[in-house]
Amino acid sequence: MDWIVGNLQNALNTWNGKMAEIYSLVTQAPETFKEGKIWNVVVNINGGLQAVGLALLVLFFVVGVIRTCGSFDEVKKPEHALKLFIRFAIAKTIVTYGMELMQGIFKIVQGIVSTIISKSALSAGSTSLPGEIADAINKCGFFESIPLWAVTLLGGLFITVLSFILILTVYGRFFKLYMYTAIAPIPLSSFAGQPTEQIGRSFLKSYMAVCLEGAIIVLACVIFTAFVSSPPQVDTGAPVVTMVWKYVGELIFNMLVLVGTIKMSDRVVREMMGL
Repeated sequence: MDWIVGNLQNALNTWNGKMAEIYSLVTQAPETFKEGKIWNVVVNINGGLQAVGLALLVLFFVVGVIRTCGSFDEVKKPEHALKLFIRFAIAKTIVTYGMELMQGIFKIVQGIVSTIISKSALSAGSTSLPGEIADAINKCGFFESIPLWAVTLLGGLFITVLSFILILTVYGRFFKLYMYTAIAPIPLSSFAGQPTEQIGRSFLKSYMAVCLEGAIIVLACVIFTAFVSSPPQVDTGAPVVTMVWKYVGELIFNMLVLVGTIKMSDRVVREMMGL
């Protein structure tokens, strides 16, 4: 019956591997991900869109002046002209140094992530099949192994699917970081006009929410690791199939809680921070 034990343990090994990969991804900077090849493309796109952003900057500024000033005489007032000049200068600086601004926000959040990991004193846990279950499975006869095979096959398949859903969610966050950084000059140019500045604010809030998703993901993984440090109870007095089914069911339930929390990390951030 080694192949039944091996099937379930292989699924758990896949889960452990994805958990370790999550810790690696969340603590990694976009500049170093995939040897920086994706980041170089993003930087080039950002640089190319800066010209578009500067053109939109002038457009948004003119629209803002037209909509906020009742007449040209108001623009000639020193205090109003100074206010418009400061707004334009700040917006121009934000567009020009938008990349540095977004990297600064990301580094602050990475500091939060590092603090969570260091203070928890936990890393990606190793979930393994208890020895009692492995021994009970190996002692099964042929006919007893038939329903056991079905239980372990379904359980292993479910755990494998959950592990890939988990890692896909984390990869999705990385892709969002790249997309926000690449397109940044266009929404940031909206700060030039008072009527359009809400676009830039919403963009920065959304970007901060994406960055903070990393902190929620790590926090969820840390709590899960501490939670599963006490594995599900094994009912050694029950039939083997019942014992395995209870163990796998409770384990999958714990994994579902983690996967659900990570998939809702964006919603959790927005509810907690009001972003």
